[in-house]
This record gives sequence, C-alpha cells and structure tokens, in this order.
Amino acid sequence: MSADQIKRVFSRFVASYGMVFVLLLLCVFFSVATWNEQHPTGATAANQVAAHLVSEHEPSARVLIVAGNSRDDTEFAEALRERLAASKLTVVDTVLGQPVDARKALEVIAVSGDRLDVIAASPVSADWPVFEGLQNKFPSLASAKLVTAGSYWWPDFLKVDNLRNIPNQIAVIAILAVAMTMVIITGGIDLSVGSLIALSAVVWTLLIRDLAGAETASAVGMAVCALGTIAVCAGIGVFSGLMVLFRIAPFIVTLAMMLVARGLAYILAEGQSIYQVPDSSVWLGRGADLFGLPNPVVLMVLIYVAAHVVMTYTTFGRYIYAVGGNAEAARLSGVPVRRVLLSVYTISGILAGLGGIVSASELKSGSPTYAPMYELYVIAAVVVGGTSLTGGEGKIFGTLVGAFIIAVIRNGMNLTDVESYTQMVILGLVILGAALLDEIKKRGWIRRCWGWMRRCWGWMRRGRDT
Repeated sequence: MSADQIKRVFSRFVASYGMVFVLLLLCVFFSVATWNEQHPTGATAANQVAAHLVSEHEPSARVLIVAGNSRDDTEFAEALRERLAASKLTVVDTVLGQPVDARKALEVIAVSGDRLDVIAASPVSADWPVFEGLQNKFPSLASAKLVTAGSYWWPDFLKVDNLRNIPNQIAVIAILAVAMTMVIITGGIDLSVGSLIALSAVVWTLLIRDLAGAETASAVGMAVCALGTIAVCAGIGVFSGLMVLFRIAPFIVTLAMMLVARGLAYILAEGQSIYQVPDSSVWLGRGADLFGLPNPVVLMVLIYVAAHVVMTYTTFGRYIYAVGGNAEAARLSGVPVRRVLLSVYTISGILAGLGGIVSASELKSGSPTYAPMYELYVIAAVVVGGTSLTGGEGKIFGTLVGAFIIAVIRNGMNLTDVESYTQMVILGLVILGAALLDEIKKRGWIRRCWGWMRRCWGWMRRGRDT
C-alpha cells in the first residue's frame, strides 16, 4: 500500500471514528481519577459476611446483625439473616437504625447474660463508635468479634450502577440531538427544543389531569394525551419551519419560539408543577422492561437506529445532505428543498414533544422549569459528534458518540466533585474545541500537518543516512 493510500485510509478512519477514541480516553481518564476503595453493600456484602461466618465459626455461634436504616443496609440485614438461618447459625437480634439502637441491643444482651460471638455489621455500621473499646463498655461481650465485608479497589466511574446511569441521564438530550443533527445538516439551528420539553411536560400532565381522570387515568388515556401533546409540539415545529421558509434566519425564528414555548408553559401551568398523574405514568421514564435497560435508553436506541436508516439509506436522508451542501443546487436538481426544511423542523418538534413526555414520566410531574439550557447540551452533542455547523456534513452515529462524550464529561466531573460553575466553563470549552476542530478540518490544516510531518520524517531519515 502506497503512502497516499495509507494517508487516505488514516484520514477516513480518524474522521469516522476519531471521537470514539476521545470517548474511550475520557472513560480511561475518569476511571483513573475515580479509583477508590469500595465496600460491598446489600446482598453482596451479606453473602461475603455469611461465607466468612460459616467457614470460621461453629454452627452454635450466636450472631448480632447490625445495620443502618438505608435501603442497602436493610437489604444487607435481610439477606444475611436468611443465609445464617439456612446455615444453622443463631441470630440473637437484628438492629436496623442508629448507633443508639445498637448500644441498646448490646446492653440487653449483656444484662441477660447471653453469649455473643459475632457482631455482623454492614460497611456503614461497622464504623460506629459504639463498637470501639467493646471490652471496656460491655466486659461480658469482650469475646464478640466485629465482622464486616472486606473492601476492594475499583473506579467509581466503572460501577455498574454508574455505567447504567450515564445513558439514562443523556437519553432525552440524545433523542433531541437526532432531530438537531438533521436541522444542522440542512444549515439551520433549533434553539427552542429545551422550552418545548417544558411545554410538552406541562401539556401532557395538564391533559391527564383535566381530561383523562388525573390519578385514575388509564394507559389508553395517557397514550391519547401523549399523542395530543406531540401534535402540539409538532405544530410549533411546523410554524418554525414555515418562518424559515419565509427567509427569516433559523436562529431568530427558533430563539423567538424558545421564548414563546417557555412562556406558554408558565401560562398553562400557572407557574406551578402539575403532579395529578397516576403512579403508572412513570413507566416510560423509570421502567426497565428489556434486559433490565431503562425504557428511555431503549427508546433512544430505537430512534437512533431508525434515524441512521433514514439518513443513510433513504432518499429523504440524501435530500437533507443535499440541502445542507448547497440549497440552490439541490433545488435545481429537483430536490424539494422547502418540503425538506419544513420536515426537519417538524421532526424536531415531534422529538422535543416526546422528550418532554419522557421527562414528565421520569419526574411524575410537569413543570415549566424543566430542561434549562438543554438546547445548548443538544447542540454540543451534535457539534462534538462531528456535524458541521455550516451544514451538509454529519452522521447520526457521530451524534450518539457526541452525546455520550457530553454525558461522560458531566458524570465524571460530578464524581470528581467539580463544582457546577467550573463544569459550565469546561463544557463551553468543549463546544468551542469541537467547532475549532471542524474549522481546522475544513481548511485542510490536518492534511498540511500530515504533509509537514512526512517532510520532517524524510529530513530525519536523510540526515541519519548521511
């Protein structure tokens, strides 16, 4: 393979998958930065403690289980009690609460004169001061040993719960980024998506409260309300598209609709949250039916697959790229430019409406304060994913990678205790860096740098040969 062929292959590879390597590097960085001592919790900790007690103590051993009142500690105590009962070890008592509750239980055992061999504590309760100097406080219990689950080292970033939480946190933004990618490829922009999420959440919960029976609403009723809500947001998207067709700058149109939609949300909700919805309304936002994946993540994946097919294999997708590349040339070639522009803004309204329903379902309420600055996060995901702000270039897969880059950066900064103001600065620099990289690629500076590196390598080889 010649040097030119290698260069072309390398350039295509970097252009297509470069951001994937950035995402992987970010994951490695935050894995190292969040490397901490971990303590098993819940049933995992209970299984470890039970295995130790069964192997190290006689079946006649008497055990006091002590845990806090959190969900993990309650799970620890219940699982350990079941394991010890199955192993024939005697559980003297189970304490769930505060250090004072553990002290009372120890006093009762000491006064009664019963033998106590082991205090099985959760990782949280094992650090309680009541267990320090036990032989001085309760001489009759001096032989009791404190047993807890052993610790290990592992990154907080790579915890299963955290890895599951990252796509769930970014799901709504990623869904909006699909439509934003289409809009930006045509050379436009949509600043109204964040406000449309708030409007959608308010309209959906308002329809459920006033028309579908509030807390007694059925699944069919909520679905009909959802369709009506999406229709409202689609109508706003149609209006934005029509204004763009009147040659008003997309920035101005969608900026105006951002204010209109947010204002309508406040008017309809009367500045309050709407929470009169049934418990079953959280299914879309909090449920996890497919392989344990959260429903918003499943919805996000389905939308991205559909969008990839549309943008890659359909005539409509090719039309979108053609309009963004050169609208006038596309019109002369027979592309229905006006219909394409109207369609992408309508799709943006539809997905914003869907995103608002997901948000309202997750929070079990609708509020006009939802989704602040979401339009910036969405645009950031699209730009970081490689879509050109001047139009004509971008990939759906790249947008998904960009959304995950934004999510990983936010999640990693939260885990490393970076304050919110600093996070805003960093996110702004990320957006600026992505835009700068796009401009560098357009001007061919990467190709020039590659050529300069080749020349330097040639000079070095010639110098070494001489």
